[in-house]
Parts: sequence; C-alpha cells; structure tokens
Amino acid sequence: MNAKVDQHTGGTKAADIAKLVLALLVLVAGIAAYYLLGHVAHSLRILGVFAAVIVAVAIAAFTELGRAMRGFLRESQFEMRKVTWPTRDETVRTTLVVAFVVVVVAILLGIIDYVLKSIILDWLLKLGK
Repeated sequence: MNAKVDQHTGGTKAADIAKLVLALLVLVAGIAAYYLLGHVAHSLRILGVFAAVIVAVAIAAFTELGRAMRGFLRESQFEMRKVTWPTRDETVRTTLVVAFVVVVVAILLGIIDYVLKSIILDWLLKLGK
C-alpha cells in the first residue's frame, strides 16, 4: 500500500460546502433545463445535461472531498498496476470448473426437490384418506 501522511491543502470547510452546494445547483439546473426546454432538439438537451455534469464535477473537484477522491483514484490506479491478472488458459479452466459445479449443484437440488415433493405428496395423500 502506498500510504501517505494526510496532507491538508487548505480551504475552509464553509468554502467547501459552498462549492459542493454550487455543484449540486449546477447539476439540478442542467437536469431541469433538460425537461423545461422540451422544444429544443433532444441531442442538444443531452449535451446540456452532459455539460452541467462536467461543470458540477469540476467545481466539486476543488473541494477537500474532491482532492481526497482524486487521491483515492490515483492510489487505486497504483494498486491496479500491482495486480497479477490470470492468463487466458487459467480463465478458461476456471470458467469450465464453475460451469461444471453449477450443473452438478442444479442436478443435486433437482433430485432433492423431487424426493421431498414425492415424500410430502405421499404423506398428504395418506392423510386425506
């Protein structure tokens, strides 16, 4: 793990809250514009919502939460480089084993269901006589 000391880059909590509220308002405005501008071409309305999402994310990225999220994504990319991915052969073999086990378990559950159904129906039919 690539642990780092918590680095506070500045910014007040009130300013961060104001930025997050502004980002939310931009997002809500983009979604509201999509519905209110029904007479505009659909593709333009979609582009407007897309632009609102990008602007909202850009605003939120400059908060303490945004910096933490960027740090998390950087660390995740760093950790993904360490992953040893299975080869195609290992993947195919594992998939075949899983498929075989699923079929075997399905057959066993079907047999158990048939046996229990037979026992219960026989028991109920004997009670009915």
